[in-house]
Amino acid sequence: MASQRAYNSIFLSQFLLIILSLTITINNVAASLTKEQEFDRIISLPGQPPVTFSQFSGYVTVNENHGRALFYWLTEATTQPEKKPLVLWLNGGPGCSSVAYGASEEIGPFRINKTGSSLYLNKYSWNKVANILFLESPAGVGFSYTNTSSDLKDSGDKRTAQDALIFLTRWMSRFPQYKYRDFYISGESYAGHYVPQLAQAIVNYNKKFPHPIINLKGIIVGNAVTDNKYDGIGTVTYWWSHSMISDNTYKKIMHSCNFTSENSSKQCDNAVTYAVSHEFGQIDQYSIYTPSCKVEQNETQKYVRFKNTIIHRKLSGYDPCTENYAEKYYNRADVQKAMHANTTGISYSWTACSDVLLKNWKDSDDSMLPIYKKLMAAGLRIWVFSGDTDSVVPVTATRFSLSHLNLKIKTPWYPWYSGSQVGGWTEVYDGLTFATVRGAGHEVPLFQPRRAFILFQSFLAGKELPKN
Repeated sequence: MASQRAYNSIFLSQFLLIILSLTITINNVAASLTKEQEFDRIISLPGQPPVTFSQFSGYVTVNENHGRALFYWLTEATTQPEKKPLVLWLNGGPGCSSVAYGASEEIGPFRINKTGSSLYLNKYSWNKVANILFLESPAGVGFSYTNTSSDLKDSGDKRTAQDALIFLTRWMSRFPQYKYRDFYISGESYAGHYVPQLAQAIVNYNKKFPHPIINLKGIIVGNAVTDNKYDGIGTVTYWWSHSMISDNTYKKIMHSCNFTSENSSKQCDNAVTYAVSHEFGQIDQYSIYTPSCKVEQNETQKYVRFKNTIIHRKLSGYDPCTENYAEKYYNRADVQKAMHANTTGISYSWTACSDVLLKNWKDSDDSMLPIYKKLMAAGLRIWVFSGDTDSVVPVTATRFSLSHLNLKIKTPWYPWYSGSQVGGWTEVYDGLTFATVRGAGHEVPLFQPRRAFILFQSFLAGKELPKN
C-alpha cells in the first residue's frame, strides 16, 4: 500500500507539472499576441485533450462588396513554431472542406470520436514539423460564406485562386510573424487545380515586390486532378487493370468517350454509368480494397465528376465513416463558438461538401501541365504523390498526365521505405518528384498516416525518399 501511495504521489506530481507547463506556455503565447490574434485564438475545443501548441481560427474578408469571407484554422507547430515553415492545406471537390478532411481525417492534430463528442490526438499530425493553415475555400465551403447568393452559382478556378491570394495577404497582415517565412502549399484531389493555380498567382504577385511577404518555396499535391484528357484515359485504364470493369465496357468507354471534349456523348455517358451502376458493385471508389460506410439511402450524397458525367456515391471514408463524425462535431454550437465560426448565422448546416458549388462550377482549366512548367521555371520545389488504391483520381491517371511533361529523369524509379516495409515507389525528375504511397486511397494521410508523414518530412527537407 505504501508503494502504491508513493506511485500515486509521483504520478500526481508529474501531472501537475505538465498542467503547470501548459499554463505557462499558454500565458506566454497570450502575452505576445496582438488584439486581432487574441480574438482568433482558440483557448480549447470542446472535448479536446491537452496540447502544447497554439491554435487560431476565424474569418478573413476577401471581397467587401459581395461579402465573401473565408474561414481558416491555424494549428501551430508542436515545438519551436517560430522556426518552422508555414504550410497551407486545401481540399478539393470542388466544394469540400479542409476542416472536414485535411484537419479532421488526415494531417490535423485531432481526430473526432464516433459520437462527435470529443477529440483524440493524431500521432502523425503534420504540425509536428510545420505550422499548418487549413483554409475552407472557396466561399460557400464549410464555414466560409458569401452575402451574395449568386456567388455560389458562378464559382470557378479563377476566382478561387484570386480570393485565396487575397486571403493570404490579409491573413499575413493579421499574423505578421509569418511574413517572409518559408511557405508551402499542399492539398489533394481537385486541389490539384487549386494548389498550382494559387502558386502561379503568388509567383506573379511577388514580381511586384523586391522582397515579397509570401515566401513561396514549393507545392505538394496528392491524387491530384491534373489533365482532363490524360486523367480520363488513365482512370478508365485503372478501372480495367484492377478488374473493376469488363473488357467489353472498357472497350466501349475508350471508343465512345472523347476525353478532350467538354461535352461527353450519350454513348460515353451510358458506358460510364453502366460501369458504375452494374460493374463496380458497392465499393468505396476512393479506396477500393477497404469497407465502405453503411448509411441510410436518404443521407447526404457526394459526387464524383468523370468529365461531365456526375456519378453519385454514398458517404464513405476510412474509419470508414469519419466524415459523419465531423458533421456531428462542427454543427455543435459550443464548437462553433470556440472556433469563432458561423458568427453571421449561416442559413444552412455545416457540411463536408457543398453540392451547390460542385453542380454550378463555371471555369475549370483543362490541364495543369502548362502551369507546372511555369512553376518549375520559377524554381519551386514540386512533389506529386498518389495513393495506389484510389479509383477516382488513380495513380495511372497521374502517371499518364505527368509523363506528358517529358521531364529528364534524375533518379530512376525505386522503392522507398517506411521502417522495414516498402512505403511506395518514386522517381525524381529535373524539376519534379513523383511518389506513390502503397496501400493508400484517395486521402493518403487517412489510410497510411505514417507513410504520408515520412513523405511530408522528406518534401520539407528537400531530400529524396528513404531507400532503406
